Amino acid sequence: MSVVIITGSAGLIGSEATNYFAKQGFDIIGIDNDMRRVFFGDDASTTWNRKRLEESIGSKYIHKSIDIRDTEGIYQLFAEYAKDIALIIHTAAQPSHDWAAKDPQMDFTVNANGTLNLLEATRRHCPQAPFIFTSTNKVYGDTPNRLPLIEQETRWEIDPSHAYNGGIPEEMSIDHTMHSLFGASKVAADVLVQEYGRYFNMPTACFRGGCLTGPNHSGTKLHGFLAYLMKCAFLKTPYTVFGYKGKQVRDNIHSQDLIRAFDAFFQAPRISEVYNIGGGRHSNCSMIEAITSCEEIVGHKMDWSYAEQNRMGDHIWWVSDLSRFQSHYPDWKLEYNVPQILQEIYDFNKDRWLKEGV
Repeated sequence: MSVVIITGSAGLIGSEATNYFAKQGFDIIGIDNDMRRVFFGDDASTTWNRKRLEESIGSKYIHKSIDIRDTEGIYQLFAEYAKDIALIIHTAAQPSHDWAAKDPQMDFTVNANGTLNLLEATRRHCPQAPFIFTSTNKVYGDTPNRLPLIEQETRWEIDPSHAYNGGIPEEMSIDHTMHSLFGASKVAADVLVQEYGRYFNMPTACFRGGCLTGPNHSGTKLHGFLAYLMKCAFLKTPYTVFGYKGKQVRDNIHSQDLIRAFDAFFQAPRISEVYNIGGGRHSNCSMIEAITSCEEIVGHKMDWSYAEQNRMGDHIWWVSDLSRFQSHYPDWKLEYNVPQILQEIYDFNKDRWLKEGV
C-alpha cells in the first residue's frame, strides 16, 4: 500500500488533493476534525465535503478526526503507516487574519505547533517523503503596499515600469512589516518547513498562495473570498467591501491548478523550496471586478456596501510571480481564470445553497 497523508482533507485544497491522488492509485489518510466550523460557525463546516469524499472514493479514503495539535496522536498515526507514506500534503490551518486576533493562542498553536508536529512525525518515520505545506502570501505582511501603485477605474495596478510588473517574487522581504497575527503564525510554520528541509535534508516545499479557490470551498465571511462572494450574490445576502475603494487586487488560483503544481513537486522533489503560487497575471481581479462578474452570472445586482476602513495588514495589490516555480517545472501551467472559477463555483453549489436555506 502506498499512502498520501493529507491534513485538512475535507477543506478546499485538501479535498481536491484527496480526489486527485486517489485517482492516481494512492490510499488517502485524511486528517480533518472540522475546525473550520469552530472558527467560522456551522455555515463553514466541511462535513458535507467529507461525506462526499467518503461516498465517491470509498475504501481508498480513511478519515481520521485528529487535531494536528495532538502531538501523540499525530506521531502514532505516522508510526502506523511509516513505510507506506509516499507524500504529506499539509493544508490544515486557521486561515483568517481577522479571526486570529480573537484568539492568538489557538491561531498560533494550530498553524505553527501543528505544523511542527507534522514535520517531526515526518522526520521520525518517513523523512524521504516529500512534505508540501500550503503557506500564504501573508508571510510578506503589508510590504506589497509600498509598491508604486496607480489607481485605475476598477482596480489598483503597479507602475508598469516596475520590476514586479509581472508579479511579486519570493525575494520580497518578510521583515519590517505588519503581517497580522495569522501572517505571523504562518511565517513561523513556513520557516519551520524550510528549516526541516535544510537541516535534515528533507524534500519540503512552501507554496505561498494568493487566493486559493474553487467549487469545494466552504466560503464564509472571514475566509473564502470568491466562494463567499458568489454565495452572497446568489442568495442576495448583504456583502461588505473593506477599504481601498473596492479596487484591491487579488490573484486567484483554482484548487485543481494548485494540486497539479503539488504533483509536479512530488514527481521531482527538491530540498527546502519556496514558491509564490497564485493566479498570476493569468487570473486576477479587483473586488469591484469580481462583484461585476458575480452579478453577470446570477443575473441580478448584488446587495453590497462599502466600509472605508481596510482590514489591518491587508494587501492593496497582489499578483504572484510564478516564474520560479515554472522554471523548475516548465510543463505546469494555469488552466483556469477568474470568470471560469466563478462560473464553476456557482454551478457546483447553487442547489446546495438553496437546500441549506442560508
